[in-house]
Amino acid sequence: MSTRRLMFHLPWLLACATVPAAAQPVQSAGPATSSAPAASIDAATRKLVIDTALANMTKRYVFPDKVPAIAKALRAGLAGKYRSLADPQAFVDAVNADVEAIANDRHLRLMWSARPLPPLPDPDKIDPAMLKRETEMMARTNFAIPKVEVLDGNIGYLKIDGFMPADDAGPTLAAAMAFLKNSDALIIDLRENGGGAPGTVAMLVSYLEPPRTLINTFHKRDQSADEQFWTFPYVAGGRWSTDKPVFVLTSSNTASGGEEFAYDMQQLKRGTVVGGTTWGGANPGEIVPINDHFAMFLPTGAAVNPISKTNWEGIGVKPDVPVDPARALDTARRLALQKLIEGATADRRTELQNLLDAKPAN
Repeated sequence: MSTRRLMFHLPWLLACATVPAAAQPVQSAGPATSSAPAASIDAATRKLVIDTALANMTKRYVFPDKVPAIAKALRAGLAGKYRSLADPQAFVDAVNADVEAIANDRHLRLMWSARPLPPLPDPDKIDPAMLKRETEMMARTNFAIPKVEVLDGNIGYLKIDGFMPADDAGPTLAAAMAFLKNSDALIIDLRENGGGAPGTVAMLVSYLEPPRTLINTFHKRDQSADEQFWTFPYVAGGRWSTDKPVFVLTSSNTASGGEEFAYDMQQLKRGTVVGGTTWGGANPGEIVPINDHFAMFLPTGAAVNPISKTNWEGIGVKPDVPVDPARALDTARRLALQKLIEGATADRRTELQNLLDAKPAN
């Protein structure tokens, strides 16, 4: 999905509740209103949803060889265990469990909302007023960068909860990195990062790696359309550092693009991942409507890391230092202090050691 097209889905996603925002299945948005459907679905609706989903997979799913086995399982479900599922969310959950068991793809899934879903906008015909509202929505969250500070010991801390499009979020991210420019180590907190735009992932990596480093390739079903992401030749304010210590905090809520950044840092041996195993979704795609209340997320690409030649789909990013995510920041801070002590001399070493001794692990 292109950087901008991802954000065009925001109003649609806000009609539902999505956790993590860029990755998890859509759940009921709340009590049904007068325009909401009855709290049950019939056999014809179940068949329509399955038929439409399979048609979309056959046409556009990045792994077409998996579709026949998925189709066999879902057809069997229609004739069997799905027949008793009148509750739409129970039906969606059952279908998603069967799809994931076969495809091992956490992004490929049905979604349901109790409220009627607004139409998805055409990315080629975006209303300027809508674009303005969208940018204002992102700005109200400071482009998903809620906190930037310098911790004791001159350790930078950046909390980033999503990767908004670089055209919009770039100046804010650049300002955050400029503020952290003089720090001796960096902790990047992705524990609540639900993903977002791969171009912004590349921008953040660019502050930490040399120019023209291949970060990731998104393999498309039509291989001629594969898209590569490289570190930028230039970033505003200059690179933070290509060798100072970096620590990345993760949890099970770290999803999609958040996982990509953690995985990139791990594969490049540029950062130490601290916390919990991430969600496990690596295949980007787009939302495809089915009817007024059902849609699906259809992966049209697959991330391929240039070093591992694979990705984190279905398994998540495993931390280098496994720890309860609630303790990840304290753990990373202690690791950073220990690393800085190794290269420190005289008064600086004493200062860092005192900070380390004053912050025992919980």
